[in-house]
Amino acid sequence: MSKEIKLHITGMTCGHCVAHTKKSLEAVPGVESAEVSLEPGGAVVKGDADAAALVAAVKEAGYEAVVDE
Repeated sequence: MSKEIKLHITGMTCGHCVAHTKKSLEAVPGVESAEVSLEPGGAVVKGDADAAALVAAVKEAGYEAVVDE
């Protein structure tokens, strides 16, 4: 069963940042879909991906992320 993980992301400033972050998240194994928003700066990821892997993907893309509880 797929789950939904919410991330709070900081450092994105434009639409390109959003697209880059979305592409990075969707490349993580287990991700079915990722919706990224510039304001307030976050993402909702659906699938069976590991939360730590999602945070790492965002950091590798050049931004900071934490899992929203």
